Amino acid sequence: MSESRYDVGMKTRRSVLGDAHVDRASKNITEIDEGFQRYITENVWNGVWTSDKFTKRERSIVTIALLAGLGHEEELAMHIRATLNTGATRDDIRETLMHVAVYAGVPAANTAFRIAKQTYAEIDAAPKGE
Repeated sequence: MSESRYDVGMKTRRSVLGDAHVDRASKNITEIDEGFQRYITENVWNGVWTSDKFTKRERSIVTIALLAGLGHEEELAMHIRATLNTGATRDDIRETLMHVAVYAGVPAANTAFRIAKQTYAEIDAAPKGE
């Protein structure tokens, strides 16, 4: 029997965002967002993130560029942390944010660089193994 779209999506979500993040997010699901959480797990994490057309590293770079360009700061920080699992390097993110400056504007890139620096400082300060 094959796995459900939800189960495949959850495995992918965990592989990108990490168990700790997904566990925290799952504990916060209520009747208000239960359907939405199922939707993104089945369609984003199972659909888009499992396609073999891009690697997880490439998807991570594209996602960070879009989030930065659109000003989605909380999601941007989350996906910068996820680069630890996707293989996108700090050099990749620096180059991505330079593209954001050109194509989405300097203010968007300036904010994204601030978030990247803060997020990497938190990663560097965390005890190893977390």
